[in-house]
Amino acid sequence: MTTTEQLYQLYLQHPVISTDTRKIAVGSLFFALKGDKFDANTFAQKAVEAGAFYAVIDNPEFATGDKFLLVDDVLTALQDLARYHRSKLTIPVIGLTGSNGKTTTKELINAVLSQRFKTLATQGNLNNHIGVPLTILSINNTHQMAVIEMGANHQKEIELLCSIAQPSHGLITNVGKAHLEGFGGVEGVKKGKGELYDYLAQTKGVLFINTDSPDLIKMQQERGLGAYDYGVREDINYVYGDLTSNAPYLSLWWGWKNKARQNIKTNLTGIYNLHNILAAISIGCFFGLNSEEINSGVESYQPKNSRSQIMQTATNTLICDFYNANPSSMFVAIDNMDKLQADRKILILGDMFEMGDDAAIEHTAVIEKALAAQVNECIFIGKEFASQQTEVANTNLINTTFYLSAEDAITGLKTDRVTNATVLIKGSRGMALERLVELF
Repeated sequence: MTTTEQLYQLYLQHPVISTDTRKIAVGSLFFALKGDKFDANTFAQKAVEAGAFYAVIDNPEFATGDKFLLVDDVLTALQDLARYHRSKLTIPVIGLTGSNGKTTTKELINAVLSQRFKTLATQGNLNNHIGVPLTILSINNTHQMAVIEMGANHQKEIELLCSIAQPSHGLITNVGKAHLEGFGGVEGVKKGKGELYDYLAQTKGVLFINTDSPDLIKMQQERGLGAYDYGVREDINYVYGDLTSNAPYLSLWWGWKNKARQNIKTNLTGIYNLHNILAAISIGCFFGLNSEEINSGVESYQPKNSRSQIMQTATNTLICDFYNANPSSMFVAIDNMDKLQADRKILILGDMFEMGDDAAIEHTAVIEKALAAQVNECIFIGKEFASQQTEVANTNLINTTFYLSAEDAITGLKTDRVTNATVLIKGSRGMALERLVELF
């Protein structure tokens, strides 16, 4: 069997990891990971032929030459290799998790720190038990900082990811109603996300905390953690600030240690992004960046991947937020539309997944929240929303439409075209609501 130390020596000579034979990097190490519907051991020979220097496998049947490295379990070997590599690094590693806003916050932190430091950040949503090891193994001796996003849908997952990423600094964006089925309710979410606080407490790491979140403050106090605070109150926070405009792009002011207040115009929408921005500013201040560098980092960030992304069409302004959805993110998105300065506002909301036994009550709550908002029209898409229509039958349903599927919505919207409106499109990834964009 090939040991972690042996693998690491080979990794130092070939510091590129491949896991997909369709995208083999020449000279890389190929890890034959198993999926629900495939066993990459069967592709090991193909990976070597495509240019991989070695293939790491866990089925001896495919160890047909010295290019094949046999381990007990390929996934464990990948995680152990990343853990070993991380132990050799001395740079700051900022780990973050949360129910909502992880990716946006990660990108903002990266944008700020990159003004001065060569920073590596999680690419896309590679934030799970495979993505985090791959990200750690992407860090080389030219990097001065790393920002690692950690996602989870059940308890003990953040604990595992912390053991691999070994964050020296960290933050939780928030805790809310996300992945309720896997976590077993909101308290389970708090416990699962709190595993990052547990790790920082054990290792005496540095914590950044949003003081406007009672849940996070309670979780911090339970663990006796010190922290660098950020929030709207000037009298208690290390970094403080508030919004000055949301029409639909956010503008804000911020301050730090009684220094002159700064003003920033961002490319972000959504009042819920205030704390994501303040988190990035707080980390920038901690690492010694000046106000000009921090402002430049925040202002240069362009949202993408359908997260709070504004798209101007010929006749409408779209707020594309259809990468994911849960009750907490739905509520703040609706709040944002409620307060948004626009002449005509429309909500298009798709089903939320992974709600488990709470699906009915949570979809009903979102419907009621949407109908109470100051918007001109509400459109709900998906079986879960449609099945709760009778629960809100006594509510005023004027200018409200329910569609069983995205396909039905597409048909309806082709007939009843929307013009001259600001439109929020939000739903779980599985709803694929990006298909609606071309209708506006």
